[in-house]
Amino acid sequence: METITCLFLLIVVSLGFEINNNVSQKRFPDGFIFGTASSSYQTEGAWNLDGKGENIWDRFTHDHPEKIADGSNGDIAADSYHKLDEDIRLLKNLGVDFYRFSLSWARILPNGFPNKINQAGIDYYNELIDKLLENNIMPMITMYHWELPQKLHLLGGFTNPLIADWFEAYAKIVFQHFGDRVKFWSTFNEPRIMCSFGYGLGTFAPGIESSGVGDYLCAHNLLKAHARVYHMYKKQFKYQKGKIGIVIDCHWSEPATQSDSDIKAAERMTQFSCGWITNPIFTKKGDYPKVMKDFVKARSLAEGYNTSRLPEFTKDEIKYIRKSSDYLGLNHYMTFMVADKPADPIGDPSQEKDIQVATWQDPSWPPGTVYPFRSTPWGFRKVLKWLKDNCGDVDIYVTENGFPDAFSFEDKGRISYLLGYLSNLLESIYIDKVKVKAYTAWSFMDYFEWYSGYTVGFGLHYVNYTDPNRTRIPRASARIYTDIIKNRKLPSSLTYL
Repeated sequence: METITCLFLLIVVSLGFEINNNVSQKRFPDGFIFGTASSSYQTEGAWNLDGKGENIWDRFTHDHPEKIADGSNGDIAADSYHKLDEDIRLLKNLGVDFYRFSLSWARILPNGFPNKINQAGIDYYNELIDKLLENNIMPMITMYHWELPQKLHLLGGFTNPLIADWFEAYAKIVFQHFGDRVKFWSTFNEPRIMCSFGYGLGTFAPGIESSGVGDYLCAHNLLKAHARVYHMYKKQFKYQKGKIGIVIDCHWSEPATQSDSDIKAAERMTQFSCGWITNPIFTKKGDYPKVMKDFVKARSLAEGYNTSRLPEFTKDEIKYIRKSSDYLGLNHYMTFMVADKPADPIGDPSQEKDIQVATWQDPSWPPGTVYPFRSTPWGFRKVLKWLKDNCGDVDIYVTENGFPDAFSFEDKGRISYLLGYLSNLLESIYIDKVKVKAYTAWSFMDYFEWYSGYTVGFGLHYVNYTDPNRTRIPRASARIYTDIIKNRKLPSSLTYL
């Protein structure tokens, strides 16, 4: 490993790349763990093999290739389904403590219901789990990363309150087959993105365009489904002694000025994005943020609705959902400037009109290869502090953080991003006293990036998509991440050789 590190440092020297002098030299605390991650649709491939059922992304990409930047799909993706041993070897070489991955609901239950269990899907995930453990890598499983079985979508998907029953039945199968070895679970990945893009804007599967109605209904039913599975696990599978939580996405909203209106607008934006999901689960009172309830209701009534477009929880539901998580999983990537703006004219509803803000990014922030990914490490620290202040001293696991750099092996932008964000994470732990327990570099390898297709590369490992074998090659960022994990601190210099 020392030889690999030295070679890497020589490569960086030849590129003329240096670390920012402000990189923290604090050590990561004892017990802090490092990992990387992927999701099933984005990497597995084998979309119709060995009994797997169709999911909404299969249907969406096949019916609407025009909605994907390069007209592609995840039919083969990185072909992780057939490259398990190679991927395990690469994970071991990284030196990670854990690997976060998601299950394909339709690979396990082809029709979405437990009356038909696909044994080949069970076998695939069992093999993955067992081989991770054999290599001292902890499996972290996400039960749902946006891949609803198509047959459940035809019954209304997440706009149908029965999704809580369907998800609970699926989760029970998952716990029964994998829970003896898996001790870290998350129910849903990024509910806000999934609901806003899938049921509001229609740019993600299942492609529903119902902003300000469908997105709110989706999240409302999802939160109840999450709580159902949390309580079921604690009642029926407590003996498995695992943790179960949820993964949110939370970008930082920075006030454009120090005016009272812009400060309130930035907080409103944060509450509509982060607080929409965190408030019902992690705050003392539960329920949706008051500002969200007030703004949506006022606009709904002005639009002629009899009541708010944002559904209401009953008192019993508020109590049931509150504290239904053992930890908070955080996906964070970016920061926006936010300013207050006048209300839009009354017309068709939308979530954007409800929030009543203007957002943009400073062009001086280092850009990735796709909008809106720009490097703003200071925003990461502010998000972590906001979560502590709003959700209390909950354990936070950073479950995704990454940067789309160019398709090169010397990914200087990703390295700079990684060091800057990890430095701010250390400041959060030591100065702000945020209980951050883990960091997950997104992503393990290049993959199908939803509506961007294969035009974007987030991977620590390059994947050659022109090669039928889907060859994987570690990037420079993979080597420095390995070095960080081994030394449990950030390098003070990459130019000392």
